[in-house]
Amino acid sequence: MLPTATFETTLERGGPSFMPTQIVVVPPLALLALGKSTRRVSGTLNGHPVRLGLLPLPGGGRYLMVNKDLCRLIGIQLGQRVHLVLAPDPEPDQVDLPPELTEAFGAWPEAAEQFAQLSGSMRRAVAQHVNSAKQAETRARRTVEITERLARGANPFRKE
Repeated sequence: MLPTATFETTLERGGPSFMPTQIVVVPPLALLALGKSTRRVSGTLNGHPVRLGLLPLPGGGRYLMVNKDLCRLIGIQLGQRVHLVLAPDPEPDQVDLPPELTEAFGAWPEAAEQFAQLSGSMRRAVAQHVNSAKQAETRARRTVEITERLARGANPFRKE
């Protein structure tokens, strides 16, 4: 059975200086319950399922970045108290692919092989880049661009 941590905290401003966002600081007792080696967690934020990375705070401690889309979905704002139930992610490298990427990888197995060689964070970034497009045409264009680059063995984000 995986260890769990249940706590309440406040949604606050934070994140890296180049990317200000909303964060929740994970209390030290919750970190202790999750285990020192835990880097990714799954659970719920105000009852909504989440899978997030535990990021280091300057001077010690860890926090979770909560993007604006998730805040809108859950209906939370800066300064509001939130309830979290977290456990170490049992599959920290598993990435939920958007349907466009799944279909493209089926057609281009060499791109799928290159994708599998990427780090977990890079695979999540690729999936998020495609999934974040609001229009179907944009998702399709991003999918084709990334898949072509991967099939050539290139970086999925760098134009050559």
